[in-house]
Amino acid sequence: QVQLVESGGGLVQPGGSLTLSCAASRSIDSINVMGWYRQAPGKQRELVASIITGGRINYADSVKGRFTISRDNAKNTLYLQMNSLKPEDTAVYSCNAFVLIGRITYWGKGTLVTVSS
Repeated sequence: QVQLVESGGGLVQPGGSLTLSCAASRSIDSINVMGWYRQAPGKQRELVASIITGGRINYADSVKGRFTISRDNAKNTLYLQMNSLKPEDTAVYSCNAFVLIGRITYWGKGTLVTVSS
């Protein structure tokens, strides 16, 4: 079992930056894939970025060049650095962890990011 707790959301003006954190309740060394998803009002949840053990990273086309995902295994934490934020980035951002053995998926409760002037 692992609990995931996101933090760092809030209100930011267009063009601004935020860094989201996802703290895990135990070591993330054995977690094969970690990622950030978001769900905007009235829309389906979508993958924002993911990072696989070994370092392979994927980004949604809409955030490439603006967002950076990283994981710090020593701190059991996943990050999402978001720059040049746009109003269309407004959503609840949730952390996801996938463990290949047992094919178990864990979710955090999410943190709200609002981009507005």
